[in-house]
Amino acid sequence: MKRRSSIPELTMLPRRKRGLSEEERALWDGVASQLKPLRKRQRAAKPPAASPDQETKAASKPAALPKPAPPPRVVVPSTPEPPALAPIGRRERSHLARGRKPIDARFDLHGMTQTRAHRALFGFLRRAHEDGLTFVLIITGKGKVGTGSERGVLRRQVPQWLELPEFRSLVVGFEEAHVGHGGEGALYVRMRRARP
Repeated sequence: MKRRSSIPELTMLPRRKRGLSEEERALWDGVASQLKPLRKRQRAAKPPAASPDQETKAASKPAALPKPAPPPRVVVPSTPEPPALAPIGRRERSHLARGRKPIDARFDLHGMTQTRAHRALFGFLRRAHEDGLTFVLIITGKGKVGTGSERGVLRRQVPQWLELPEFRSLVVGFEEAHVGHGGEGALYVRMRRARP
């Protein structure tokens, strides 16, 4: 035989959410007024005080979560890329080799490390550009002939440096110099005209 419990079954009633008291609502409004919204949005006019029945109905509805603000777009101003290098024409190269066109300045990189040579070359070309020079001669040296793999480093590096954007803004083009001016160990460099 089964024994019946003497406790009557309780029916579970849904739990009602408690509404905010006037004091709690004033406190919340004070906190909310000090916050800065993520986006500017029209704030709805504050409704008049509602009755307790309306508060419980409003409290039972789930509040819609605000949409997160999109991340700010960063606009990077684009700087125009310097034009590509152009080779020095055959006629101009011939005139330079024969002395019909003057070489406005010469710069010798012998004995410099790569770092020092890079910095010195950029400074020299910037001054030549500002002074309005047309042709300059850069002497890199041929490098020592031998078994070492690091021979003639500047001879290989200077043409690569001249193709970098910071150098292209100063230089129109370059060519290997005539034997009389150093041949493989020197470069004719045509300077870009400075804009007034």
